[in-house]
Amino acid sequence: MRTKYTVPLKTVAKELGLKPLHLSADYENAVLSMSEINRPALQLSGFYNYFDPKRMQAIGKVETTYLETLTHEERLKAFEQFMTYDIAALVICHGCKTFPECRTMAERFDRNVFYTDEETSSFLARAIFLLHNYLAPRLTTHGVLVDVYGEGLLLTGDSGIGKSETALELIKRGHRLVADDAVEIKLIGQNTLVGSAPEIIRYYMELRGIGVINVRHIYGVGAVLPSTSIDLVVEMEDWVDGKAYDRLGLTSETETILGVELPKVTIPVTPGRNLAVILELAAMNNRQKKMGYNAAEMLAAEHDRAVDSGMGF
Repeated sequence: MRTKYTVPLKTVAKELGLKPLHLSADYENAVLSMSEINRPALQLSGFYNYFDPKRMQAIGKVETTYLETLTHEERLKAFEQFMTYDIAALVICHGCKTFPECRTMAERFDRNVFYTDEETSSFLARAIFLLHNYLAPRLTTHGVLVDVYGEGLLLTGDSGIGKSETALELIKRGHRLVADDAVEIKLIGQNTLVGSAPEIIRYYMELRGIGVINVRHIYGVGAVLPSTSIDLVVEMEDWVDGKAYDRLGLTSETETILGVELPKVTIPVTPGRNLAVILELAAMNNRQKKMGYNAAEMLAAEHDRAVDSGMGF
């Protein structure tokens, strides 16, 4: 069972630039636990089937136009019924009218109510994106995450195999470090994995014999990234004599992380191999495959055509 995450309401309010109309007594401790946002038009008209008060609520022009058709007593009753639920927060968008009946009931039931001039659709898009990021399922794994030609490569393997040294060589070749040693992975949406470093070790790298270095301070801000999508898993392992390694690339390996299946390559490590160049090639090859071109399959097809035509080699 996945862990349920929360985010402080005050953090979301600050990042979205919300202006408070009324803050509850427990505002400092209030949290949001759902990334969905509800437009309570039906609720304000009296329909509460399937209503989830744990969602953030947003009122826009539609709800405001409806409320303007009601009398003072009807609006008071509508907000009273609405505020009896322990709503996570109410945001009045688009610079819409803030009804005194809403403030009265917010004060009576001690609910958090905010105001923004931002258009409702724009606010909803920003808020949902922000909440999805804060509340996304996640895990922390041992490895190194680098951005190579825009492809996020998650380097895995036994401790001491050379992940950090390979990442350092990639940095020197103009690519960017995201995380070393510990990688925090979040599931954003249905099938997008985004990796970052724990804040306390962000941009730091440990190199045996040297110690800990700050990559951003040594190589500049162009050598680091706060986060990146994870597009390819690269497992580094010691070369084993006699083991059959894939030489054509026709065998597709995958690894599942947080329910998302990612392509995977296994790179045998031995003295003399330029792993940085190999990983650059792996990144470009992975991008080509996503664009519909697979060199191994093309070679196999050419071979089959040659055999069928009797040409041979």
